[in-house]
Amino acid sequence: MENQDYFILLYYCYTRIENPEEFREEHHQLCLDLNLRGRIIIAEEGLNGTVSGLKADCEKYMQTVKADKRFATLEFKIDTYPKHAFQKLHVRYKPEIVHSDLKNIDPTTKTGKYVEPAELKGMMERDDVVLVDMRSKYEHEIGRFKDAVTFDIENFRDMPDHAHELDQYKDKKIVTYCTGGIKCEKASAYLLEQGFENVYQLHGGIIKYGLEQGGEDFEGKCYVFDNRVAVDVNKVNPKVVSKCYVCDTLSDHMVNCANTTCNRHVPICESCMEKMEGCCSEECMESPNKRAWNMAGYYPTNMNGYNPYKDAKRLKKEPTE
Repeated sequence: MENQDYFILLYYCYTRIENPEEFREEHHQLCLDLNLRGRIIIAEEGLNGTVSGLKADCEKYMQTVKADKRFATLEFKIDTYPKHAFQKLHVRYKPEIVHSDLKNIDPTTKTGKYVEPAELKGMMERDDVVLVDMRSKYEHEIGRFKDAVTFDIENFRDMPDHAHELDQYKDKKIVTYCTGGIKCEKASAYLLEQGFENVYQLHGGIIKYGLEQGGEDFEGKCYVFDNRVAVDVNKVNPKVVSKCYVCDTLSDHMVNCANTTCNRHVPICESCMEKMEGCCSEECMESPNKRAWNMAGYYPTNMNGYNPYKDAKRLKKEPTE
């Protein structure tokens, strides 16, 4: 087994950040100093990120972030990995830390009640409890909790248009969940606004549930937004639920189509990978934009002169190869 010398951190915190663009510059420099890579979003409403780095560097990062009283309630979900899980570092200012178009909702004043991972295990088998997946279709198709309700949505901002599908469960306890918990902060608050009375959310999401409770009854893999693409969370009773995009047999082998114009992200079994040369359709096989494919089906983004110091205002050193 490879040495697991790196941490992958997943985290968020809803908190008021004054002068978020100035904070972005400071945070960008912190990540540069610690050789971190990943994606971080900063807004007036808080901080949201997933980064990778050497364990010692990640420890320093977590200590620095937690020393700021604004992030006193922030929890890091920590996984180990043999290398960086990202190629680049992006620290960006945006209007929201997760795009929802629910800017009127402040999770620090209203949100669903937290359900800890240990509590969820006892709730899932109850008839008066319904689990609701707040993730996009491509995420829950590769994996989801047993018997969970899912929405046919491509983006989280489409969730309000589908909330009426839960009307039949208004007399039950609704437990929302997502990858790390951030979407449920606003989703659960929105359901409360819509008249649902017993609304809960899985604290820390699927990732925390897997880390603390072995992922029991989470079927399939969990889609993640780094180079791993999809990860196992269930160490108790794992089950494959997704199907090969080409032949419809059970497969959780998530890949990108080898046609760069398509680049569709779907499960394709290894047999079809070989037969279709890494493509999701015959049309894509004939495309002049088909790249040299591999069985992993993962193709790192072209760096195109990427410089992590480009948006840093206080340069301390030049990037090295």
